[in-house]
Amino acid sequence: MVAATTQGSDHAIAHQIHLLRPQSGSGGDRVPGASCLSWRLGVETNNIIGWITVPEACEGYVGNYMLGKQYRKDSKVVADEAFVYAKSLNLRMDGKDLWIFDIDETSLSNLPYYARHGFGVNPYNATFFNEWVATGKAPALPESLKLYNNILKLGIKIAFITGRPEDQTQVTATNLQNTGFHTWEKLILKGSSYAGKTAVVYKSAQRKKLEKIGFRIVGNIGDQWSDLLGTNGGNRTFKLPDPMYYIS
Repeated sequence: MVAATTQGSDHAIAHQIHLLRPQSGSGGDRVPGASCLSWRLGVETNNIIGWITVPEACEGYVGNYMLGKQYRKDSKVVADEAFVYAKSLNLRMDGKDLWIFDIDETSLSNLPYYARHGFGVNPYNATFFNEWVATGKAPALPESLKLYNNILKLGIKIAFITGRPEDQTQVTATNLQNTGFHTWEKLILKGSSYAGKTAVVYKSAQRKKLEKIGFRIVGNIGDQWSDLLGTNGGNRTFKLPDPMYYIS
């Protein structure tokens, strides 16, 4: 009877969308033998860098994580902590306090796209991804949208800095507005002068420009370490989870 109960319990767990169990198999050539859960930890802590695609053995794990409850819970912890910090600030209320949001996998979610492209196992295809962006149908990441609204209520201004190219400005602005991001001070997309430059170089330069015109960057949130590293990063940074791709 005990054995039957245990077997039934295991069967139920196997059908849950998110499994908090390490998976066997290789985590990829860079970290031979690492389980997928350990691989994700290495990615999120920036110990595994420069990777091109999610290891094939981890497609199911990453997909279950992104579509399951844990991804949303992890995002909520980050967003909640960011708001606790924001509420603690001694704001000058002069319109110069600024919070920076990344866009992809921070403000807008591309999960509908990545669910059709192996959750990062398939190599990045700019043509396919740009076609998806052009639809303007990326949903908001709910936890980030809530943080955005709460930060606005505190009197902090918002700037978006994204690695999307400048020719996607209109569709990006419309997508943001349609999903609830209704106002901002700056919407900065990557110009051709930064072609070939890393995201760290590009985003550091844009943040520096904002500070030069008088803004004080009190907070900065993104899903990539390259959103947060470099210069002029702000008083405090917050890293959202994203094991689907790596941007240097």
